[in-house]
Amino acid sequence: MKFTLLSFLFLTVSIFAQDIKNNPTSNHGNKFEQLGTILPTPNIYRTGSGAPGQGYWQNRADYDITAYLDEDKRNLKGSETVTYYNNSPDDLEYLWLQLDENEHSSVKNAGYDSSTFLPKLANSDDLKPSELPVKNNGYGVKLDKVTDAAGKPLNYVVNKTMMRIDLPQVLKKGQKFIFKIDWNYNISDRMKMGGRGGYEFFPEDGNDLYTITQWYPRMCVYSDFKGWQHNQFTGRGEFALVFGDFKVSMNVPADHIVASTGAGKNFEEVLSPAQFARWKAAQTANEPIEIVTLDEAKKAEKSKSKERKIWKFEANDVRDFAWTSSRKFIWDGMKVIIPENKNEVMAMSFYPKEAYNLYRKFSTKVIAHTIKTYSEFTIPYPYPVAQSIEAANGMEYPMICFNFGRTEKDGTYSEGTKNGMIGVIIHEVGHNFFPMIINSDERQWSWMDEGLNTFVEYLTEEKWDNKFPSRRGPAHTIVDYMKLPKEQLEPIMTNSENIIQFGPNAYSKPATGLNILRETIMGRELFDKAFKTYSKRWAFKHPEPADFFRTMNDASGENLDWFWRGWFYGIDPVDIAIDKVTVLKPDFDAMPPSREFSYTVDKPLQNEFEDISKVRNREDKNITFYTDKDKEVQDFYWRYNRGQEKVDDKKEYIIKSDNLEKVPAKDRAKLENIYAYQIDFLNKGGLVMPILLEFTFEDGTKLTDKSSAQIWRKNEGKVSKTYYFDKKLKSVQLDPMRETADIDTSNNFWGEISEPTSKFQVFKQKNAGAARGAANGKTNPMQAAGKKK
Repeated sequence: MKFTLLSFLFLTVSIFAQDIKNNPTSNHGNKFEQLGTILPTPNIYRTGSGAPGQGYWQNRADYDITAYLDEDKRNLKGSETVTYYNNSPDDLEYLWLQLDENEHSSVKNAGYDSSTFLPKLANSDDLKPSELPVKNNGYGVKLDKVTDAAGKPLNYVVNKTMMRIDLPQVLKKGQKFIFKIDWNYNISDRMKMGGRGGYEFFPEDGNDLYTITQWYPRMCVYSDFKGWQHNQFTGRGEFALVFGDFKVSMNVPADHIVASTGAGKNFEEVLSPAQFARWKAAQTANEPIEIVTLDEAKKAEKSKSKERKIWKFEANDVRDFAWTSSRKFIWDGMKVIIPENKNEVMAMSFYPKEAYNLYRKFSTKVIAHTIKTYSEFTIPYPYPVAQSIEAANGMEYPMICFNFGRTEKDGTYSEGTKNGMIGVIIHEVGHNFFPMIINSDERQWSWMDEGLNTFVEYLTEEKWDNKFPSRRGPAHTIVDYMKLPKEQLEPIMTNSENIIQFGPNAYSKPATGLNILRETIMGRELFDKAFKTYSKRWAFKHPEPADFFRTMNDASGENLDWFWRGWFYGIDPVDIAIDKVTVLKPDFDAMPPSREFSYTVDKPLQNEFEDISKVRNREDKNITFYTDKDKEVQDFYWRYNRGQEKVDDKKEYIIKSDNLEKVPAKDRAKLENIYAYQIDFLNKGGLVMPILLEFTFEDGTKLTDKSSAQIWRKNEGKVSKTYYFDKKLKSVQLDPMRETADIDTSNNFWGEISEPTSKFQVFKQKNAGAARGAANGKTNPMQAAGKKK
């Protein structure tokens, strides 16, 4: 999902980070503490490796739905038969369903209020007396009938955006329950009221474009980790849904074109012969073919038929179902073959004439590029279709998504609009993988779908165009957020409803963190293997954060708990500073020290206190000590300890060591240009990261070095690194490629080379032994140049 909510909201809030510390008063032992105290305990459902356990289960729901779109009244009427399968080991006394459309109701919404303030600038149309008590605005779900399969009424309770159906008898493991619901609701103007579904009215031609989403009563998830996920729908946290098969028929005006989740089952009945012929041709085309043409769409805009047609679709193993309907649609498509599984996919785009010059050129090809690239990094795309609908916003559902991308009236567009459209299509099509297949709980953890998806979106944008201006993913793009005051931040591991900085927190920071892992900490090969393992393990299942963290550790062989702790559970930024550089030069002229020292002999090693066990053992006549009976082990020290050997403990004894000598001239010539540089670093931000250095020498050459984040494990506040170079160093640059999201680069450079303040002594060992040791531009150059492509 992409909304204007993604912009930074500079508000103040008290946040308590979830970073549990076992050694809070020390400068070590915190940031590298394992996550064992935070993550849930592994069990038969979810293993310590991050994989589903041998007892893993999930419930299922199949839907058979009919819908009637009343364009004149802007009302949707529906009837559904739901078959719910209880695969859990638990007895269920009731079922919970979601009535998301109640979000638009003034009296049935979730009731999650936020602060309101006096305006500085007001629209006169919005100035109305506050209605107290609030009146019903007429929106929200109206339940006409709720029955069992035989038509017998069922008891139910509606709690805001949630509905509980009380079962006539307990639903046990392995059993299924079939029930029916008839409902209707007034479709909202999504351009005015907001939200993901509704209609958009085009005053120029008098037509609507409908996006029908969250439109049917949908089963909540019942899981091993939460039970029923029935947190209210506030419009922010998205969805937790079960997999199932769908059969859906939509009764719409005869001149409407319908696109939906799943595969169309009666195109020959609802399309004209010419359109159906183009549809068949598109199924083997490697370039997009217009199935419904621009001219046909313009003609339909004016006809406004009063006849009706029924479109039928089916989808298997999906967690949701969405659709769109309008007489304004142009429709193009082509075949895409996924290399990994040879799956043949119809990539298709639907768009009004207002988007023609952008969508016709780019949309379907971006879809194809997206599902291929995501298949490379995650799992092979398994569904028969992938679709992008131009609907002036961004939102995702299985096999279908809604995006923006309209041109100016003259057909030109800005570069920012083009790149923004490509980015949002990649993002929303990419949601087919996260969370439509790798089915995380969006209501609780927005980052598990938005963050992971934004990361793979970045990889896909990079493979689309090397100059693509990605806004999320590169480390430097998160810096402005990371440097905010801590009272304006919250950990990534925060419930979606409670996040202030939603865009940076749920999208940018997790995506950036994964990119840092891939490029800087783990390397591409290790990361990509682990990420694919996670995707494969949890495809068509319900993963939780611990499953992701543990799988990434398990499949890579990297202990990344320090990273999850700091980047996901904490709010500390990265700010590593070069505190000081000390320069030393060798001193070959010093006389070697005559290394000698004096000592007096040690007194016998006796216990400082005779404990009770020793006393009683001596008194026990049944005990004979081994050394008393074996004379062979009674050595000098046994006798010395008992006063039988005498040594003068007052006399000083001298030990001399003379194994150093001056470096010979022939060796000195090789070493006299050596400089030693000790670089002291401070961790000013708190979040540990690898230390990445670029050394520039006076002769213009460069070297780089990387120290892992573990360099901070024994002192999380400051560390030092010493280097020896045989040429003079001109400057040191910390994090030269801006890979770590360091919020203050002003302290990342050292370039003031001073003469050595002292010398370090160098000698040659006489007898050496073995040693141990990315744009929203508003300008339109295309228009200025008078070109339209």
